[in-house]
Amino acid sequence: MHWGLCPRGPGAAAVAAAGSFWGPARLPSRLGCLGMTRRLVVRSVAGADSPQSSSKGGRYRDTVLLPQTSFPMKLLGRQQSDMELEIQQKCGFSQLYSCQRERKVKTEFCLHDGPPYANGDPHVGHALNKILKDIANRFHMMRGSKVHFVPGWDCHGLPIETKVLSELGVDAQSLSAMEIREKARSFAQAAIEKQKSAFVRWGVMADWNNCYYTFDPKYEAKQLRVFYQMYEKGLVYRSYKPVYWSPSSRTALAEAELEYNPEHVSRSIYVRFPLLRPPPKLESLTDASSPVSVLVWTTQPWTIPANQAICYMPEAKYAVVKCSASGHLYILAEDKIAPVASALETTFDVVAAFSGVDLEGGTCSHPLTPDKVSPLLPATHVTMAKGTGLVHTAPAHGMEDYSVASQHSLPMDCLVDEGGMFTDAAGPELQNKAVLKEGTDVVIKMLQATKNVLKEENIVHSYPCDWRTKTPVLIRASKQWFVNITDIKAAAKESLKTVKFIPGAALNSMTDMLDRRPYWCISRQRVWGVPIPVFHHKTKDEYLINRRMLSPALLTYALR
Repeated sequence: MHWGLCPRGPGAAAVAAAGSFWGPARLPSRLGCLGMTRRLVVRSVAGADSPQSSSKGGRYRDTVLLPQTSFPMKLLGRQQSDMELEIQQKCGFSQLYSCQRERKVKTEFCLHDGPPYANGDPHVGHALNKILKDIANRFHMMRGSKVHFVPGWDCHGLPIETKVLSELGVDAQSLSAMEIREKARSFAQAAIEKQKSAFVRWGVMADWNNCYYTFDPKYEAKQLRVFYQMYEKGLVYRSYKPVYWSPSSRTALAEAELEYNPEHVSRSIYVRFPLLRPPPKLESLTDASSPVSVLVWTTQPWTIPANQAICYMPEAKYAVVKCSASGHLYILAEDKIAPVASALETTFDVVAAFSGVDLEGGTCSHPLTPDKVSPLLPATHVTMAKGTGLVHTAPAHGMEDYSVASQHSLPMDCLVDEGGMFTDAAGPELQNKAVLKEGTDVVIKMLQATKNVLKEENIVHSYPCDWRTKTPVLIRASKQWFVNITDIKAAAKESLKTVKFIPGAALNSMTDMLDRRPYWCISRQRVWGVPIPVFHHKTKDEYLINRRMLSPALLTYALR
């Protein structure tokens, strides 16, 4: 069929002539897969010489040849969904996967499906994920490969449990662990059916008859056996360590479960720790008439009650300075004298300068508990980027702090419970107060009462949050199960070299993550998940794990 403008000029006559010249037009006998024949009628629009045309009408309007077809230009209401289903049925989308699997070809492309959570209705994120995967699969199929794509669902974890508990509201508090698991399973199954129906309707080519589900007992049993194999090799262990903890979810979190809020506001303070025993090399610089204090800065005042030490950088330069406003003597890093003086809106006069190693052997008194001693200790994690060059150290609330405490056998007592509240061990003034809220306020007031706070100010910085509840997390020491990353790091890096990453920079992210993590916390304090195959003593801090626990009978009991 030819399309063009009639050479005879505007008007109905020109259109009629064009029609007789080209003859009646038809669409192809088969339109796509619907097998519908459509007759195309050429019509003209009222032209300039037509009485219906307005003075504002285009002078070339009647020279445009417009097709007419019974195929609708727009589908309204249920017409769209009905047409969609008709196309799916007639085009055989659902049979495409099995048909291509029957082809006799030499190459096979396998795409492992990173599963979506079974925690809600399908949305645009699901569409983006599944359709991009479908494009990749069809590309390889069209290049002659046989495609292997088995979709699945992640049916466990906090996203599902949180959704279930939020829907139950106050009634959730009266449910047992077994009842929560039953409701979570039912919720996940319903979500899977909704999502699966949508994925199939979108025409995604996959093995929809053999999907995998992480709550399948056979799948769970394999996970438990792998856990025990890792335990036998020493790759899994239980220990008391500081981990990311979500008070809102009341569970430990892995680093991958965090998101960072760049606009988080914290209350930062400059705190002085009175020097109790001067370092031997600095005794000549101090005397009883002029007491000296070590100056630290922290964005987490609530951790001060758990302080066990103050860390310094051995190779850095430090100084004793005199405050012009108060006359007090402070120890801080030489490079931080000017910025700290500016922050405190005062000036410092340098009394003496010395190397960081000269701080060895010194001790300070705790600003809240005078009879408690906080030693001065060397550490590799101290930097001069912020603060005073001296770092307040609370082993229960910091990864580096814990490392220092392990080297020097410091106490690691945690004063914070699962809900982010101070325990009774923190004292009556702090007990049952949320550490990230009123607990911080009380700690600052207590420090002000002892005249150990030099300045308080708000600071906007990036802070980790629970990606599910969007609320701040804290670092809290507790007994958890960990994977020993250190022992598998070298082998993991070698394996990564055999993988083609797109984009290539993703490889650097993976290796950096391995270098940063000496261990990986895998335990969670929730009920909807695969249980760790361990029996705990009711009254003692002891546990039992052996191969006999992986028998079918015990696995059935554990997976209920």
